[in-house]
Amino acid sequence: LISTLAGSAAAFAPAAQTGARSTSLNAFTVDSIPGALPPVGVFDPLGFAGKADEMTLKRYREAELTHGRVGMLAAVGFLVGEAVESKTVLFNGEISGPAITQLAQVNPLLWVFLGAGIAKAESMRAEIGWVEPENVPFDKPGQLRDSYVPGDIGFDPLGLKPESEEEFIVMQNKELQNGRLGMLAAAGFLAQELVDGKGIIEHFTS
Repeated sequence: LISTLAGSAAAFAPAAQTGARSTSLNAFTVDSIPGALPPVGVFDPLGFAGKADEMTLKRYREAELTHGRVGMLAAVGFLVGEAVESKTVLFNGEISGPAITQLAQVNPLLWVFLGAGIAKAESMRAEIGWVEPENVPFDKPGQLRDSYVPGDIGFDPLGLKPESEEEFIVMQNKELQNGRLGMLAAAGFLAQELVDGKGIIEHFTS
């Protein structure tokens, strides 16, 4: 768990330092993109990456990283939420049951803070990674900045981002692999709880 979160945190590292790195990090091609690891290599059965230009490939990677980070948080959230459901003063022990039912039980005020937090995070990500709408050609909506490395939004509170390009690519691969696992885990947890209505922790302990 710690290694998963550490890998994710490091890949958020300061965007201001990105431009100083070798331009090979920005040269996105199917052959050189991080995350294409043996023995699978580039897993693209529907041919999306093969048909994409560099900018489209960057947007694909941005989407994968974002969903991977959400998947890792969701997987941890399933387990933590169910493990402490009646042992925390945050909700006075009022939240219980499988994780898929817990958000519906919280005070509606939480949704206000949750929505505001998500909106703030997404607006900051857009400012860092995307060209301002007024500067984008009408036929190229959602254009990323040329210097932007997908996922590198300037968040590295523990200072884990490596200095060398080679180590940075290794860290990128770790986050991508953990993110892919997190997405699969979250989807699996969700499906299992929908099937029988039991929490994941309950499955482990029964």
